[in-house]
Amino acid sequence: MINHFCSSPLWESSKTLAAAAQGNEPAQTVILNARLINVCTGEILPHTDIAISCGRIALVGDAKHCVGKNTVVIDAQGQYIAPGFLDGHIHVESSMMGVGEYARAVVPHGTTGIYMDPHEICNVLGLDGVKCMLEDAKRTPLKAMLTTPSCVPAVPGFEDTGASIGPADIAETMKWDETVGLGELMNFPGVLSSSDHTHGEIAETLKAGKIITGHYSMPETGKGLNAYIASGVRCCHESTRMEDALEKMRLGMYAMFREGSAWHDLHEVAKSITQHKVDTRFAVLISDDTHPYTLMNNGHLDHIVRRAVEEGIDVVTAIQMVTINCAQCFQMDQDLGSIAPGKCADLVFLDDLEKVHVTKVLIDGKVVAENGSLTEQLKPYSYPEWATRSMHIRDAITPESFQISAKGNEVTARVIEVIPARVGSYERHVKLAVKNGLVESDPLQDVLKTAVFERHHETGKAGFGFVKGFGIQCGAMASTVAHDAHNLLVIGTNDEDMALAANTLIACGGGMTAVQNGKVLGTVPLPIAGLMNDRPVEEMSGIVGSLGEAWKKIGCTMVSPFMTMALISLACLPELRLTDRGLVDCTTFQFVPLFLSE
Repeated sequence: MINHFCSSPLWESSKTLAAAAQGNEPAQTVILNARLINVCTGEILPHTDIAISCGRIALVGDAKHCVGKNTVVIDAQGQYIAPGFLDGHIHVESSMMGVGEYARAVVPHGTTGIYMDPHEICNVLGLDGVKCMLEDAKRTPLKAMLTTPSCVPAVPGFEDTGASIGPADIAETMKWDETVGLGELMNFPGVLSSSDHTHGEIAETLKAGKIITGHYSMPETGKGLNAYIASGVRCCHESTRMEDALEKMRLGMYAMFREGSAWHDLHEVAKSITQHKVDTRFAVLISDDTHPYTLMNNGHLDHIVRRAVEEGIDVVTAIQMVTINCAQCFQMDQDLGSIAPGKCADLVFLDDLEKVHVTKVLIDGKVVAENGSLTEQLKPYSYPEWATRSMHIRDAITPESFQISAKGNEVTARVIEVIPARVGSYERHVKLAVKNGLVESDPLQDVLKTAVFERHHETGKAGFGFVKGFGIQCGAMASTVAHDAHNLLVIGTNDEDMALAANTLIACGGGMTAVQNGKVLGTVPLPIAGLMNDRPVEEMSGIVGSLGEAWKKIGCTMVSPFMTMALISLACLPELRLTDRGLVDCTTFQFVPLFLSE
């Protein structure tokens, strides 16, 4: 399985590695005078050499006898060397870039492998979209390992998507070389209720001998969590409280500590380690969703390791959480995750351990990044034309499209209150005025109107509601990045700006935009499935940064507000969400009326 991601299978290189380790034949590369971060024992070993042949490590220790006439010698000059960093749960599409540009952004920061769950593009374009991303990944040195999207749609019956995935599809993808497991199993209600569909996907994955990744977002650590783990789910990135992460680790589940552009869970979940002093072998650091501005300005897993250290986790422990722990989670530690004989020579040079400053990156023994950039230019890749035609909305969107009717002078509405830097939401009950038979936004109460329009099959479906927490006084925002169905999501203070925002995205093939007083303040075009752009990461970082400034102009000071907005429609996260089919109570998984009087 993993040998698809290594330059040489161990069975083909074992004789060469044994000979090189003994000095019977010269190694291809020898690194001298390093300070080795030994994640196997949690030690830092000074004056250590590493001999490499066939893309794998032949020897760790004194490697002077491994140097021959044609051996490439790298003097580490006392720098620290860590195993390549592994991101155990990532949606590349959230970077708004394809895998190629994503790799160009993260590999120089020490990321050598990712376990990607491309369920964003799969919800729009199906498995054909996933195949496009795998093709894009082939041109990069990054080890892009696939966990097949499991929940397309995320919660069946509550939303409309561009495609659907079932057990037969899972069985087929388990035969693909790139597949290492099943993507996050968001339909935990299906697991707990013994759904044949959900358990069919689980069965096909387990029969293939591969890993099931989880998504248990309920604040419950008793019989429900036990049942979820007992079904075969191995890891979960949805811990937002200390007790969530602690109980998952105690039950033998890998708790993935998330620190993305918008979801800052590490501050709380790190306490499961710092306050309880537990063994950390079941703790993993991941990013989940990271946009290009964060990647360019903060970094990737190197940044998350720094954040873990800031929260009181030992730096070597934090590095274990992005290396050996992750590899063991996916049962791939025979090849990845540590610097030891026989392992893939995926190495990260650090000149400052506390700052986790990366200077050089090797993948399969080859230098692929140095001083913040890839060493070789990537070959071009273009997504097919059909992948750029994903806006299929039946009815013209006008200001009248956003009207919400009600009787009387006042109603009590169910309102989605977003939580800054968190994935959850609260259900609030707010009194709103009715004027001329219509309910409007109420910026004074920080209540905005919101709508979700189906965009995949021209069904004409649309859901309407209210949202709270963005602080916007005048204007509107729209996005086709709207987890996980990625329909057209709009929020705003007035119908005119909301219509302009929606039509701006229809015209450019999808993306994100901010509008105020009839003027478009900023737009991020995402023509590939309405999720991604093929522009360079530097350009995308600037465009996304400009949109962030536009959000501030209309009154929103939230960190990465477009990522928080994108979760308004994700019906597997508590407490209240809006899809194209209506308002969903995500604790009981039932549709509920917008107004309490109904």
